[in-house]
Amino acid sequence: MKRINLSLIFLSIIIYFLGLVKGYLSPIIRIDFEVRNLSLNQIEANLSYIEILENNIFVVVCEVLGGIFLLPVINSLFFSGFTVGLIINNLIVLNNGLKNSLLIILPHAIFEIPAIIIAGAAGFKIPYEIVRYLAGKKETILTKEDVKEYLALVFISIILIVIAAWIEANVTLKIAKAMLNLTM
Repeated sequence: MKRINLSLIFLSIIIYFLGLVKGYLSPIIRIDFEVRNLSLNQIEANLSYIEILENNIFVVVCEVLGGIFLLPVINSLFFSGFTVGLIINNLIVLNNGLKNSLLIILPHAIFEIPAIIIAGAAGFKIPYEIVRYLAGKKETILTKEDVKEYLALVFISIILIVIAAWIEANVTLKIAKAMLNLTM
């Protein structure tokens, strides 16, 4: 991967991480329900593969296509991180502890977080190339190589998001059920 993609990925990581820290440190916002009080049927209804996939694809599309205006990419990265930070905070507060919270989040987050970050980098790619063109650092706005890099980032993020959605719907559900059975 070219150095530019790594710079854009690093920028995406920083924005995502800032959101995660802000979400984790937000003492006022609390999720209204306790995981322990949910029935297993409610958890299953909330974790359907198609619904999770639709939501995650929407985030990726917002980042990938929002790059023309930059603000949608920045907002999506920040609030994706914010949401994860908020969920981690709330899971810990609900006496699940850090270990159990990570057991719920990590199986799918290993794929979902990189997918979101890579989609963010794709969203930054086109504006970056436009700025380089306007600054006189390249002769054309987008080269074939630029488009290939952009499409590769998009493809990778979509593959990762599909994997993450399947894991979230199938593995995370089993972990949550097992944790609920232990606390009931």
